[in-house]
Amino acid sequence: MSGWDENADTITRPIGDVIDGLGIEARVDEGELVAGAVVLLKVIDGDGECRLSLAHSDGLGWIERAGMLRVAEVLETGSATQAGGDD
Repeated sequence: MSGWDENADTITRPIGDVIDGLGIEARVDEGELVAGAVVLLKVIDGDGECRLSLAHSDGLGWIERAGMLRVAEVLETGSATQAGGDD
């Protein structure tokens, strides 16, 4: 990765079509409401350089965003099953 982007000097736009185009799906059961989202994007610019860009939905505080990222890390690394085994 060549850099980290906190949306400085960039144009922001809705990314629903981008997410749909990547084929990302999530399980949301009938009657459930999605209350927020944190999105981490790997972006490749015209020169082939890669960067990460982080976006979140309105209304999420920093502690919620940090918590969501931590839970995602634990789920991705498999640490959740290891940590939950002691009863």
